[in-house]
Amino acid sequence: MPLTIGMQKIKVLHIIKSLGRGGAEMLLPETLRLHDKEKFEFHTIYFLPWKDQMVPEIEQAGGKVLCMEATNNFKLLAKYKQVANYCKNHKIDIIHAHLPWSGFLSRLVFKKTGIPVLYTEHNIQERYHFVTKKLNASTFNWQNKVLGVSADVSKSIKKNIDPKIPVQTLLNGVNTEKYNRNEAAAKEIKEELLIPEEAMVIGNLAVFREQKDLVSWVKAFAIINKSNPEVYGLLVGAGPKEQEIKALIKDKGLEKRIMLPGLQTDTVAYFSAMDIFMMSSQFEGLPIALLEAMSTGCAIVSTKAGGVVEAVREDEDGLLSEVGDFKKLAKNSCKLLDDKTFKKKMQGAARNRVVNAFGLENMVEELEKCYLDLRKGVKE
Repeated sequence: MPLTIGMQKIKVLHIIKSLGRGGAEMLLPETLRLHDKEKFEFHTIYFLPWKDQMVPEIEQAGGKVLCMEATNNFKLLAKYKQVANYCKNHKIDIIHAHLPWSGFLSRLVFKKTGIPVLYTEHNIQERYHFVTKKLNASTFNWQNKVLGVSADVSKSIKKNIDPKIPVQTLLNGVNTEKYNRNEAAAKEIKEELLIPEEAMVIGNLAVFREQKDLVSWVKAFAIINKSNPEVYGLLVGAGPKEQEIKALIKDKGLEKRIMLPGLQTDTVAYFSAMDIFMMSSQFEGLPIALLEAMSTGCAIVSTKAGGVVEAVREDEDGLLSEVGDFKKLAKNSCKLLDDKTFKKKMQGAARNRVVNAFGLENMVEELEKCYLDLRKGVKE
């Protein structure tokens, strides 16, 4: 039985603030590669032209991308008429919005055009600025359905907003075939960064911002380094806290131990170079980088930030600590470093957890069902 209405492709427009290397942004090309292009056509509009790292990947996966430049959130909202015109000119059937300000804009387009809106919420409401929370609460019902990326996120929506529209938990997924350990690539990365091939590496991949608490990450690594002086650190990414982190690394005398390769596109190679993925976040929805690291076979040490506890079962798939407890992060990492058999066991457990519970295929299948249900509701 054909999935399309009248044998025409269903046109889906993703609306997102930027196409940098954040978790929500990186999911767009990953899901696009698995979507049925014979039944769906995908467009993407973003607004920050300097955050465009995902554009080539989306286009290579078959998506159409347009930047409507807006230098701040309120100028972004002012683009709603242009977005509505784009929808009319390209006969968009469904809008899929990601993150709050793109969500606000999409709801204005919904009010103007009636095009159904699906919104994916990636964070808990308690972590948003009061203006964002107020706008969310006042406009939340100007859309058709909401997806929370974790049970924690969905619970927060219901508690803080109590919406009249459906809220469904759809866990983030990862392409487990793509994110598989590549020892040859890991060797190249180590050679490039002058890390000895046999050295243990503790890493993280993140936007350098307050949420990720990389200050705690560096403090934890400093403790680890005292008892394991041959271990290397690998912090992949960039962001507003970058200079602060570099200064702290220098202050701790770790410039030759913690490598900072900056933003990277071939993240599989960097995950493959890590033995342990140590995440120090203060809060999360369901972090994509964590799932990618697990899929690539990194042993996991993390704080209990938001949806992390839905992916990592304590002492089964990884070792967890309370948010802000960098001493426990260090202790858990040392536990893995000191017992290679245990480390190998936890690496395998992390990979198996993602393969069995967080495959991207399931996420894409559920997304297509949501699109079809929304389109069917318009037709009826």
